[in-house]
Amino acid sequence: MLQTSTLKFLNALKKNNNKPWFDAHRGQYETAKQDFLFLVGSMIKYIAVFDTPIGNLSTKECIFRINRDVRFSKDKSPYKSNMAGYFNQGGKKSNGAGYYLHIEPGKSFAAGGIWMPEPAVLAEIRQEIDYSFEEWKKMISAPFFKKIFTDGVQGERLTRPPKGYDPDNPAIDFLKLKNFYVMIPLTDKNLQSVTFPKDLAKSFKAMKPLIDFINRAVD
Repeated sequence: MLQTSTLKFLNALKKNNNKPWFDAHRGQYETAKQDFLFLVGSMIKYIAVFDTPIGNLSTKECIFRINRDVRFSKDKSPYKSNMAGYFNQGGKKSNGAGYYLHIEPGKSFAAGGIWMPEPAVLAEIRQEIDYSFEEWKKMISAPFFKKIFTDGVQGERLTRPPKGYDPDNPAIDFLKLKNFYVMIPLTDKNLQSVTFPKDLAKSFKAMKPLIDFINRAVD
């Protein structure tokens, strides 16, 4: 579970996103960070039960810095108002698919899949969907999958078929995707529940067929 103080810190940071405030409240940040690290460490253990390679990760390999990269952004706020963890067998910088946890008061969610893959990786995923479309359809139409991920596999789409694919291809709706992920929202109450790590692990386990399909294509 996540402590209430962590959510309060993130809320305060969103309202006071500047270095002087952050420096003055660094102690609160370190407490919130340790709370999140503890949760991430717990999730590594829970996920490793059904996805063994995840167990080899350290918490440092799964979390993102609080500092924002403002070089190419109009928003020059120096800090993120969220904490995030990405559980991928190759670490957070891997090209493969993984499990993602986003903590932001009122806007938290869990997701699984791959976000903005490089062109060569995207081509491999599309090819695998095209070659194994019956398997893909069976996976995303499984009752447990549809029950948990009511919006199905999501992602930004091309307006036209990708190069090399016919508009009449039965898999064309998925071949147009540029990202491939499923997602579930998380309330602040969810995050603070004593059963949250176990509940989240169940949702991540349900994502595993999609993770495995994508990683097979990438590997």
